[in-house]
Amino acid sequence: MTETRCTAASRRAARIGRRRFLGGAVFGLLAARRVCAQPTPPVARIGVLGLHPTANITGPEPRSASTRALIGGLRELGYVYGQHYVTEARGADARPERFPALVAELIGLRVDIIVAPGPALPALKQATSSIPVVMSASPDPVAQGLVNSLGRPGGNFTGLSLQSVETTGKRLELLREAAPSAPAVGVLWNQASLLNWRAAETASRERRWKALSLEIREVGEVESALKVAAGAGAGAILVFAAGLLFPHERRVTELMARNRLPAMYELRTYVEAGGLMSYGADITDVWRRAAVYVDKILKGTNPRDLAIEQPTEFELVINIKTARALGLTLAQSLLVRADEIIDR
Repeated sequence: MTETRCTAASRRAARIGRRRFLGGAVFGLLAARRVCAQPTPPVARIGVLGLHPTANITGPEPRSASTRALIGGLRELGYVYGQHYVTEARGADARPERFPALVAELIGLRVDIIVAPGPALPALKQATSSIPVVMSASPDPVAQGLVNSLGRPGGNFTGLSLQSVETTGKRLELLREAAPSAPAVGVLWNQASLLNWRAAETASRERRWKALSLEIREVGEVESALKVAAGAGAGAILVFAAGLLFPHERRVTELMARNRLPAMYELRTYVEAGGLMSYGADITDVWRRAAVYVDKILKGTNPRDLAIEQPTEFELVINIKTARALGLTLAQSLLVRADEIIDR
């Protein structure tokens, strides 16, 4: 309610009081002041960036599981879509090069907060130092130069880290357990996952394994990259490049099956789509947890004071049906460590 309307309400209450009795006048005046003291808070505008098409991450019931988890997390905290907030969604449709333009659109809309996955964060870092950014899974926010430290981010970025760089060595070890006879491991990556490739290269060298670089720039290059890997003697594949491949899990896993290559992924969605195995944090839960940061910022906390949250649990998911199709007999010692075994 504006100041002019509040003043008018007070005057109306006073006139009513004069016509009635003193007690009624006092009650009416206090009621008017109470209304004026409790203005309706504005509806927050939350920018959401994603790797899927915009249509899949838009509205109160988005098709994307990650964005749906964010909406669900806000609902758990008492937020009602359309009453307390709305989202302004922009999807890159698996084309990371679109993020700078999408970020510019959200800044132009003057959104209150932006929630974004790892591949969109560099574009946001270049574009704004004032709009709060909640990271819904950064591979390594300190190494990327997004924050000063995990405990004290120090700028407009906060949120959650996937620790995917730190766990690269563990993924390699698990993959070698699944395919112990593989003479070399191919590492599928793109520029957005450069840190992961470097970590894989270092981990392989330390373990005296051979790692083959399979850099791609678009989804259409995956098939040719796998042919290169097979020609170079790679018997297994470690897959990064989530910024390109995340919306195309089924296509990627089908190519692995066609080339009879065991593969390790960062995210369980690939295993649900037919991939062999994954090791990492639950990305859906990470997006749900991002809602906690949105809530705190909307209530006035400065993002520079919100420590980066790191996952405390990592899940190993194995698709046993895919293992059988590849002719792999997985060791019992590996199977008993799986958090979930999928047979479909």
